[in-house]
Amino acid sequence: MTPSRRTLLTGAALAAASPALALPRDAARAAVVSTWDFGAAANAQAWAARQSGGSAVDMVEAGARVPEADASNHSVGLGGYPDRDGHVTLDAVIMDHAGNLGAVCALEDIVHAVSVARAVMERTPHVMLVGEGARTFALDQGFEPAVLLTPEAEAAWREWLTTADYAPRANSENTDWRGTPGGPGDHDTIGILAMDADGRLGGACTTSGMAFKMRGRVGDSPLTGAGLYVDQDVGAATATGVGEDVVRICGAHSVVEAMRAGAAPTDACRQVLERLVRLRGGALAGHQVALLALDVQGRVGGFALLPGFTYAVTDTTGATRIERAGAVFPDPA
Repeated sequence: MTPSRRTLLTGAALAAASPALALPRDAARAAVVSTWDFGAAANAQAWAARQSGGSAVDMVEAGARVPEADASNHSVGLGGYPDRDGHVTLDAVIMDHAGNLGAVCALEDIVHAVSVARAVMERTPHVMLVGEGARTFALDQGFEPAVLLTPEAEAAWREWLTTADYAPRANSENTDWRGTPGGPGDHDTIGILAMDADGRLGGACTTSGMAFKMRGRVGDSPLTGAGLYVDQDVGAATATGVGEDVVRICGAHSVVEAMRAGAAPTDACRQVLERLVRLRGGALAGHQVALLALDVQGRVGGFALLPGFTYAVTDTTGATRIERAGAVFPDPA
């Protein structure tokens, strides 16, 4: 069962009217936070980078590289599900505390898209490279080519070809990663935000995009202001879920601006999602969109359209926990 427009709008109104019931408490001071259960392993590498004196950018790059290299994770990097033509294409962005940023879109044959994005940031005058240009740049910078389409992902794609039917499934980042084979995952992404020992913020977002997407499709993940935004005066935010919906509201930037206006991280995420509901109404039926934020005080919070969004938080003691975000609507199942 999918919610009607009336159900969607009523759910948003209830979330706004009952914040004490709908909102989880913002977490204590955090050093790194990332989307989904698999973010815990990413956080471990980010924390190790911090302990070694690394910057926030070092932290988020180290963390994002973990799922990129995990062939069992079909939403990021190696082993990601291909587009409908059988090509695995990667998108990534990285941003630091001073507004420096780099991104790649539709990158093929390179495992660590986030590191290529960092090279764009540090070694070019540009902020984004796409397609063949991004691949050529990566090879010129010494990145090793690799076959990204694994046998498991190829088998899932060939099974999908028998029907070529695409139906979004909320929270596939968690369910598919835990071993559901061949499911047509609808959205994707690890977003990771960090604060280093000097209080500087950084963020990164990396993805293989929607499973079996149209060739050339790019979602929110590599778009600064949509999938990721960092502002040292306020905080940082990232997004996951159906990227087209995130782009419509400039999700990450909108969260940062809500925090600038005084909202705590969880409230800021919720407010932006409520704006999306007002904008799109029933067109969101069955769609998952989730937002995650870290402010300059080290507070973290997230919120989602539907139940099931989780995020990993590592605090300044090095302890990691998985949090389950609140949601605007009940489970549509």
